[in-house]
Amino acid sequence: MPLLLLDLDNTLLPRDAAFRAWAECFLAEHRLPVTELSWLTTLDGGGHVPRGTVLGAARRRYGLAQPVEELLAQYQRAINSHIRCPDSHLAALRTARTAGWTLAIVSNGRTTAQLEKIRRTGLSALVDAWVVSEEARCAKPDPLIFEIAAQRCGIAPTGGGDLAADSWVIGDHALADIAGAEAAGLRSVWLHHGRPWAEAGYRPTLIAPGLPEAIGLVLGAPGIGTAA
Repeated sequence: MPLLLLDLDNTLLPRDAAFRAWAECFLAEHRLPVTELSWLTTLDGGGHVPRGTVLGAARRRYGLAQPVEELLAQYQRAINSHIRCPDSHLAALRTARTAGWTLAIVSNGRTTAQLEKIRRTGLSALVDAWVVSEEARCAKPDPLIFEIAAQRCGIAPTGGGDLAADSWVIGDHALADIAGAEAAGLRSVWLHHGRPWAEAGYRPTLIAPGLPEAIGLVLGAPGIGTAA
């Protein structure tokens, strides 16, 4: 049974665009200049910087009276309202399902926040399972989280030939997604989003500009994406 393991943020969902929309609202709410948008998005680090670090730095920079805990709670309530799943991504998932692929989301992050994204955007109806690092108590690139995803789809864990032969990981993060896939013995597609591949010790099986192209590659569509 072919299995496609998909990252969530900046793979299935344009998470950076959602953060940018939140940041614009944050600046407007606090009557701060729009020129600060670049500072906030740089500090955000594509979501890989802890939220408390980002908001603590913003509090100091802008002289905000609210404690970091309050700013964090406000952020957590607001950020997912800006999340959208592009129609092209939903269509690509439907194509994969029609072609007989089993789909699972494998995401690092907080369980509550990630599940809200999955349900809010309609992804819950298009995948067979999901795993979030907080509830799984392990995080990418640990191969165990990919094994858990496979098990939740009713597929033998990594180490069996069938899973390694018929399973792919698609993601945008070199270490979490691509090194994780290699450690688990899985093939992978890296979403470059306009970036060059910078890691010397490992490489993705294939490279694509975005999710629809990556799924096209995995399903064997000719002339889409770039081989690594």
